[in-house]
Amino acid sequence: MRDFLQEAAESGLQAMTARIVVVGNGMVGQRFLETLAEGPEPLQVTVFAEENRPAYDRVQLSSFFSGKTAGDLSLAPPGFFERHGVALRLSERVVEIDREVKTVRTARGREVAYDSLVLATGSYPFVPPVPGRDRPACFVYRTLEDLEAIRAAAERARSGAVVGGGLLGLEAAKALRDLGLETHVVEFAPRLMALQVDEMGGALLRRKIEALGVRVHTGKSTRQITDGAGARHRMSFADGSDLEVDLIVFSTGIRPCDALARSAGLAVGERGGVVIDDACRTSDPSIYAIGECALWKGAIFGLVAPGYQMARVAAAQIVAAHSAVPHGASNTAGVASSAATTAPAPVRFQGADLSTKLKLLGVDVASIGDAHATSAGAQCYTFVDERRQTYKKLVVDETGRRLLGGVLVGDTESFGEWLQLKLNDLPLPERPEDLLLPAPAPTLAQSLPGGTGSAADQERPLSGGRPAVSGLVGLAPSALICSCNNVTQGAICSAVEQGCTTLGAIKAKTRASTTCGGCAPLVTQVLNAELRRRGVSVDARLCEHFPYSRQQLFHLVRIGSLRTFEEILAKHGKGHGCDVCKPAVASILASCWNEFVLASDKQPLQDTNDYYLANLQKDGTYSVVPRIPGGEITPEKLIAIGQVAARYGLYTKITGGQRIDLFGARVDQLPHIWRELIAAGFESGHAYGKAMRTVKSCVGSTWCRYGVQDSVGLAIELENRYKGLRSPHKLKLAVSGCTRECAEAQGKDVGVIATERGWNLYVCGNGGMKPRHAELLAADLDKPTLVRYIDRFLMFYIRTADRLQRTATWRDQLEGGLEYLKQVVCEDKLGIAAELEADMARVIAGYQCEWKKAISDPETLARFRHFLNSDAQDDHVVFVRERGQIRPATVAERRKRSEGVPQEDALV
Repeated sequence: MRDFLQEAAESGLQAMTARIVVVGNGMVGQRFLETLAEGPEPLQVTVFAEENRPAYDRVQLSSFFSGKTAGDLSLAPPGFFERHGVALRLSERVVEIDREVKTVRTARGREVAYDSLVLATGSYPFVPPVPGRDRPACFVYRTLEDLEAIRAAAERARSGAVVGGGLLGLEAAKALRDLGLETHVVEFAPRLMALQVDEMGGALLRRKIEALGVRVHTGKSTRQITDGAGARHRMSFADGSDLEVDLIVFSTGIRPCDALARSAGLAVGERGGVVIDDACRTSDPSIYAIGECALWKGAIFGLVAPGYQMARVAAAQIVAAHSAVPHGASNTAGVASSAATTAPAPVRFQGADLSTKLKLLGVDVASIGDAHATSAGAQCYTFVDERRQTYKKLVVDETGRRLLGGVLVGDTESFGEWLQLKLNDLPLPERPEDLLLPAPAPTLAQSLPGGTGSAADQERPLSGGRPAVSGLVGLAPSALICSCNNVTQGAICSAVEQGCTTLGAIKAKTRASTTCGGCAPLVTQVLNAELRRRGVSVDARLCEHFPYSRQQLFHLVRIGSLRTFEEILAKHGKGHGCDVCKPAVASILASCWNEFVLASDKQPLQDTNDYYLANLQKDGTYSVVPRIPGGEITPEKLIAIGQVAARYGLYTKITGGQRIDLFGARVDQLPHIWRELIAAGFESGHAYGKAMRTVKSCVGSTWCRYGVQDSVGLAIELENRYKGLRSPHKLKLAVSGCTRECAEAQGKDVGVIATERGWNLYVCGNGGMKPRHAELLAADLDKPTLVRYIDRFLMFYIRTADRLQRTATWRDQLEGGLEYLKQVVCEDKLGIAAELEADMARVIAGYQCEWKKAISDPETLARFRHFLNSDAQDDHVVFVRERGQIRPATVAERRKRSEGVPQEDALV
């Protein structure tokens, strides 16, 4: 399918500089700018925004309370406006449109002329006219400023209520819960999410949300808000009951921001909204409206995907209009002077699918098409699993051959498949009810995470389950895969043809799965199918010696109880191994059996750091890092470290993980240093291994006046539990005693933050070269549950991650993302929780301090020498004294030393 902007640009006509003014820089306004930037130059674009920051992701707004910053949510790529010559006017509201002279005027008195004007003014929150709605600590939930105000108020509150039980209301409820407040949801309708789910689905949704500690009040009409007796507010309801809370958030719907259009005399709907046609033009052909302010055939679309489609249409129309003046023609307005020179419009807005897949307070909810079966002749199939707390409803036409809609609560795994059946009008199976049954058992290839296999293996279930209905069967190239960004199967296949062979590359090229992410599994399926169709092997093997991925090899080792590299190579590999597979196998063996890494059969597999149980530094010396659990250390142990450092002339530094690092040790000194440290009560800190490193902590409730839990005690317990745990990459943990987050837990692979009701668990932070915040996996956990979840998470990561893959990267490439991870760890979706816990228990039981073992083994000690045939020291190690300590000499300093040039700093 040809790109719509390219169609407009190739009309055979020469573009002139046109003046485009955009009012609004929200998600839809920004998408319009990005789409316009892909078109022909030149266009002169000015953007006015009422907010003081560029566009940000309102879909992910709740993540602001889970650690995301305003910068994380930003949608504008760095340098975007400068690179494309877009003049961005922040905090500047447009107050008037003069359609006669084609100008807009701002509240600052600035006047800007336009040839085409785009209204992307969005919507504003509707607050019902309840007496007391304007009291202090009453908020709406729309902007980052709103969220900052809510967070500030929450520090002085214990409870909060959200008025409105729709999509945004439940998002707001999650925010209050993340802030540690006792949370209530007050809904006028008899059920939650009345627009998206039916009565039975709403009842299940309520039960699941209430099980999480959120109190739901349906059928409640708020009559007034007054002073409370035990809290700041009393909400009085029409039925005579009341509710007292400290903080109230209104989330009762939206209204289109159409005041500017009204004052300019543009046509608006009876209930609001700027009337547009299929080209997104208003009643003035020079003015367009897109997003939540636009009214198309009587409908306002409150989701981002239809707004993105409108942005695409408006951009195409404007490109076509301003490419319509022949080269050399005079047209000061920059538009066509007659219909005869107007380029054909490449695209039209034809409505939008409003199907949604959501994660609300940890509960999976999805709605497709005619969820309420209002179509003539509609028939329904339903499936309820009381044990797993899931509900599915399938709505089909009177023939039973076409899908009209559906509802999914508690399990949305079928959403992608159902959506493709609906969007592409594909025939249903002979027995449509089969679509309601639990998903088929994993195939032989799928049973190993990330597994590949023959085509036959990939289609053969291991046991039971309904017949699979592939989302790819019968799809045409025009089939919509990503509705948020209007990406078709053909576009993805075209991207593969142009060299995109990974999900990340597909995202970058097409934008598929970059908004809500719900289509990621299907995008991956299309990608892999297209690669196989082109004869490209979807190969994840470890190296030429093992035709398996790390994940597969891990399972083969574990299932076969294989204990040596030779056994593994003989059974599942070929050749002699290499520098890639040997350390990987060493890590797998350590993760499975936790045996001494320098045993005679394991030692040849290790890399340099593990071979010497120390971190090799740039000058050939090594660092020594004893374990200091939770950062807590006695004066006697501090003195012992100081004495060792002084005796061996080592550089000392406190690390970011609350330990003390000793640098500059020669390889022959390592056993002597560790003998003294172990005698003082220290253990190996495993800083040399791809293993669990540290658990950082604040002082918690023991000392801090803000602390609500004993963070030091928990940090020490976790560090002692997981010390020595080997993994695909190094692991760092942290525990904060309150939401002030002094231990920076949300920047760690596993982060724990105390609440008044327990502990919040965050996972997959850090990211190395690409920093990222950890994400909330579960909230308000008691300690036994917290430890179980961490056990499961770490072992699932160790089982399934690729070699040298950090948890952040693993999470980003995990199909199903955070929601899938929650299902596996917290809900035992795969039925392997007991196995994961047992694996962790086995590793913990097998722990031994590697240095304590090393210094007691003469064979191991024999390797700690610089030269195999001599006890001489390495005279290439040169230090310089600086700030009272040693450091490695630079190349220039070494050169001067060899030349005998006097130095200001002493060389040692």
